[in-house]
Amino acid sequence: MLEDMLLLWRFKSGEGAALARIYENHRKNLLRIAAGLLNQDGLAEDVVHDVFLWLARSPDKVRLSGNLRSFLSTCVVNRVRNLNKAGRQYGSIDPEEAMTVPSDDPGPPRWMIANERLSMLNNALAELPYEQREVVILHLEAGMTFREIAESQAVSINTVQSRYRYGLDKLRSLLDGEI
Repeated sequence: MLEDMLLLWRFKSGEGAALARIYENHRKNLLRIAAGLLNQDGLAEDVVHDVFLWLARSPDKVRLSGNLRSFLSTCVVNRVRNLNKAGRQYGSIDPEEAMTVPSDDPGPPRWMIANERLSMLNNALAELPYEQREVVILHLEAGMTFREIAESQAVSINTVQSRYRYGLDKLRSLLDGEI
């Protein structure tokens, strides 16, 4: 977090390399969030690039009340919401593109199993209502607290907790012990 604050200060002071470093530090996490919410090849990357393009053009508009990771995650979610309001339809995403799987054994059989599991998880996430999917992804992937999510969605913390619980329950029933 201290590194993020220093990078943000350097970026606002006009150092372009600081933005590149912020991008490298947060890109994978933001891609996982966008991919989980959108379920479409390439669009998740476009959303993350749009957020960083806005950041590059408007450094003076960045006002952090928390940490940079939560701020950027909220920006990605807001961009996805705007796309949803525009009525875009989303297909499915290649799990290998959206998520990385840590593994001690990079052998092909291990990767095939991991990719199949990610595909099943992605399909199950896609079946959740958007509000539940957003809460689950923000809490698990972005590491946001329920209070932060409630503030970003302008709903009560009880609503966020209910969406999270219902989302996890539905994921459990959809996956039925498969993963």
